[in-house]
Amino acid sequence: MEPGDVGLSTAPAPAAPASRSGRRRGALLPALGVLPFLLYVAVFLLLPVGVLAVEAFRATDPVTFEESWSTANLGTVTGGAYARAYLGSLQLSAVTAVLGAVLGLALAFAVVGTRLGRLLRRLVLTASGVLANFGGVPLAFAFLATIGNAGVVTALLTDTLGLDGFSLYSMAGLALVYLYFLVPLMVLTIVPAVEALRPQWREASDVLGASRWQYWRHVGGPVLLPPVLGATMLLFASAFAAYATAKALVGSSLPLVTLQIADSLSSNVVVGAENLGKALALGMVVLVGLVMAFYTWVQRRTSRWLA
Repeated sequence: MEPGDVGLSTAPAPAAPASRSGRRRGALLPALGVLPFLLYVAVFLLLPVGVLAVEAFRATDPVTFEESWSTANLGTVTGGAYARAYLGSLQLSAVTAVLGAVLGLALAFAVVGTRLGRLLRRLVLTASGVLANFGGVPLAFAFLATIGNAGVVTALLTDTLGLDGFSLYSMAGLALVYLYFLVPLMVLTIVPAVEALRPQWREASDVLGASRWQYWRHVGGPVLLPPVLGATMLLFASAFAAYATAKALVGSSLPLVTLQIADSLSSNVVVGAENLGKALALGMVVLVGLVMAFYTWVQRRTSRWLA
């Protein structure tokens, strides 16, 4: 063998195949990271829903106080005052969701299309993030002190302009209060979708001779419709599940399912009323679940355009 016949290779040696135990550890680590979230969902979401599903089918005898399995609670909550409560909550949620979606969409277009730069956009989004989470007793007190029967603005308008007749303690007044946090929530939800409308699409439609109506009919509208529908469903679910603001503002004077649930669970007079409250809550969970399932389906369709 002459010198130089044996060369040194600089190519890296092939890596040894990973062992089976190493692959298992690599697959187990992500699962361990998700485990706290799964435990949280199981304890604070699945377990309460399971308890409602069981207790809704329990009935208490008013004489012997013995509990038994029955579907009487479900039949009771679908009629009478309970049915009116469901209808009132559905009407209030639908009206406020549609109004909040329209006003929030208009504000989102104004923020995205403004020429004042990112500062105004940042201020609006920051304020929306704060206002969307401002509710409950503080929000009700703020409206009572402002436009309630003895509010500052109410007294000013009555003394100066003689305006009277609007009641904050009605369904219309409660809808006005709900819009205070639903419109900012719509802005936060829909601004990314509005920003996803690329200027090149509008320029291409102008080059091809399309009018503004044709652009929104065939390009902008189909792209923006799924996120708008999804955001409206989110507003509907938020308004339907709201409790503290309505309780602090109107008490039990309006037929709302959340107020009926609270009255049933706190009743010390009617035997087995807590089971009626749980049946009401179960129906509410089913309705909100259907809405959120539709919202998830719409969000999947939206992700294709926002990617």
